[in-house]
Amino acid sequence: MTQTEFLKIVMPFKDKVFRLAKRLLISTEEAEDATQEVLLKLWNNKTKIAEYKNVEAFSMTMTKNFCFDKLKSKQAQNLKIVHSNYEAKETGLQKQVELNDSVNWVAKIIEELPEQQRMIIQLRDIEEYDYDEISKMLNMNNTAVRVNLSRARKTIREKLTNTHNYGIK
Repeated sequence: MTQTEFLKIVMPFKDKVFRLAKRLLISTEEAEDATQEVLLKLWNNKTKIAEYKNVEAFSMTMTKNFCFDKLKSKQAQNLKIVHSNYEAKETGLQKQVELNDSVNWVAKIIEELPEQQRMIIQLRDIEEYDYDEISKMLNMNNTAVRVNLSRARKTIREKLTNTHNYGIK
């Protein structure tokens, strides 16, 4: 496989790899390092890439595993899961503040979800993978993915509603 062929296969989803790494590791620098490591591993195994039916799903699984390993290491004990990719554009200041506040609340609520639900929310609602791809990446059946996603969304909705209605966490 030539470098050009490799780039045509890998480059379309490198941003998704970065976003997943950023979601798991928080730090932009750590996410960049993780993305680079995953891309390097793919490059080193470029002869085997053609064997995979879905290189994107394979690389996302590699990213997830790499990030979990990094989080388990002693170097990364202070890292936590957060999402901050949202930017409101062309809205009034008051609306921007409200949207920012809501996004921050959702990020805090997502942090409190069980690990599996956090991953499924990230892959389905943010990265927009379909259920089959998620079930392969996480080694779960489709029904389990749907149930976990439903529970996670319900928890987020309830806690956000309580926060907005009552000002409580």
